[in-house]
Amino acid sequence: MQSYRLNAHRVLELVQGPTPTPGRGQVLVRVKATSLNSRDMVIASGLYPFPPLPNLIQLSDAAGVIEAVGPDAMRFRVGDRVVSSFNPTWFGGPVRKVGQMYGTDIDGWLSDYAVVDENVLVSMPEHLSFEEAATLPCAALTGWSAVAGVGPGDTVLVQGSGGVSLFALQFARTAGARVIATTSSEAKAERLLELGASDAVNYAETSDWGSVVRALTDDRGVDIVVEVAGAATISQSVEALALHGTISLVGHLGGAGQGMDLMPLSLRFATLRAIGVGSRSDLEEMNRVVSQHRIRPVIDRVFPFSDAPRAFEHFAHGSRFGKILVSH
Repeated sequence: MQSYRLNAHRVLELVQGPTPTPGRGQVLVRVKATSLNSRDMVIASGLYPFPPLPNLIQLSDAAGVIEAVGPDAMRFRVGDRVVSSFNPTWFGGPVRKVGQMYGTDIDGWLSDYAVVDENVLVSMPEHLSFEEAATLPCAALTGWSAVAGVGPGDTVLVQGSGGVSLFALQFARTAGARVIATTSSEAKAERLLELGASDAVNYAETSDWGSVVRALTDDRGVDIVVEVAGAATISQSVEALALHGTISLVGHLGGAGQGMDLMPLSLRFATLRAIGVGSRSDLEEMNRVVSQHRIRPVIDRVFPFSDAPRAFEHFAHGSRFGKILVSH
């Protein structure tokens, strides 16, 4: 089989190897598609806070078909279409310990085949293609967790047009909430409105976009902010927040920062909640909603497996709208 491993020089290297055989409780998955996340870019750049083991297969998110079943594996049959779980040791309930992760501690999915414990997989929504389904494990589940509990009468603020923000927009709208989005261009603003956002605020033209968002809510503020940039934007997110609102912290695209004035957050009686993607149980619950409402992911571009390194380059360019995928 062919796999892309991240070598000691942080270069994706295509390597050949034998197709693995599933052991007890394991299954062999023929990988059909994988998707990229910001985490994958940080790993490849050498800036990940937990140094990865060398020469691991990359990418955490995949969709594929069960090719073979090992002894005592009972959850799936040959031919079943499946999706990976982002957190391979978190099956449900509150997370008590961070286990091994794809691409840093154990091999990921950027490969023709993968042998995994059957418990790290879930069934794939029937209406989705493999490429669409490969977007679900991290970006979709993070967006789902970030807006958990919203409904009619609530207002959600999403930042930008990356995978997490677009999924959060879709899930919030499905739940009946209003969504305001920030973006950097008029073209992206139009697409955000088409996806269901009530308003799109251009942060490239308005540095004080938190006040603009607040004005759009008659000075009440938003109930949830899906915060993807971290320290770089959180002061504006607090400005946009309603009393007793929640900031769902899902990323640090703007850098870690050197400190934060907590007084504005306190004066909002606000909650700052870090989102750790979600468990397998959360993924299964989300997939039921995806299936029920026929939700389709927003895809920016699909690269063939032979051009997987170009997918990383395209992601790093930063001009995407939606998810970047590799078709196997």
